[in-house]
Amino acid sequence: MTENVIIIGSGPAGLTAALYTARANLNPLLISGNEFGGQIALTNEVENYPGFPDGITGPELTELMKQQAEKFGARFESDHVQRVDFQTHPFVLETENGARYETKSVVIATGASPRRLGVPGELELTGRGVSYCATCDGFFFRGKEVAVIGGGDSALQEGLFLTRFAARVHIIHRRSQLRAQPILQARAKENPKINFVWDSIVEKIHGDGALDAVDLINVRTGAASQLPVQGLFVYIGHIPNTQLFVGQLDMDDEGYLRVNERLHTKIPGVLAAGEAHDHIFKQAVISAGYGSMAAMEVEKFLADLEHQGYSALEKAFA
Repeated sequence: MTENVIIIGSGPAGLTAALYTARANLNPLLISGNEFGGQIALTNEVENYPGFPDGITGPELTELMKQQAEKFGARFESDHVQRVDFQTHPFVLETENGARYETKSVVIATGASPRRLGVPGELELTGRGVSYCATCDGFFFRGKEVAVIGGGDSALQEGLFLTRFAARVHIIHRRSQLRAQPILQARAKENPKINFVWDSIVEKIHGDGALDAVDLINVRTGAASQLPVQGLFVYIGHIPNTQLFVGQLDMDDEGYLRVNERLHTKIPGVLAAGEAHDHIFKQAVISAGYGSMAAMEVEKFLADLEHQGYSALEKAFA
């Protein structure tokens, strides 16, 4: 059976695309990837998503979005797409579990993954003190000293979350000013458990089987120091999960997919939504908006395809 639309990715963009295409009776299939819910599913408290005045956790929000999409007929597969072929139509997708799908259209909502520091000791101690998800691992650091690297919203949100468990949270930032929202900055600066380490970067991570310290360099003075910590949480940005599409779709220098104002890639019938192309806003509500846009464009594409055929559409997009 050839699918009408396959959505790759299960964050807010993918889940909203599933909802909208399901309500359009397109019987969408969403392939969720290895981690259902994307980055927001790793966030403990979401306070700025409309409709939840008391806030909601990331896992709860994505589960509700899934239930809503399923209510209208969206189907979900817990699998990981390993190969795509956009050079023929219907498009072909192959997965880690050995499934092969043909589909008339695709919505790419693969999101982005945390950027790593790239310093000695990071790889060896990942999962042994080095983490990229405070919500996942914060409990293991009860009563211990931890550090958070970054100065944006994620760094402060997760730093504040860690104060529930850790004895002390050191926020290491390479600048002397934070980039996070003022309300988060105020909360962090008022929290007695939080200590700021300004103008500093991590040069090396130490530990024999478990993290015990990080080497720091002050970028202004060049002074070196060592900070004893048992946990290190990294929030220094993201890398788009678009490696799957190298050689088939256009990307910018950072790997974000190039799309037009209606979210179409250069291949008719292949659209992108969310952080796979959005390198500016990176907010759940905006990704959800992109998901609805992509779904509406898919509906139009399939209607045109039925009446004009793929070759006519291809000429129109050229």
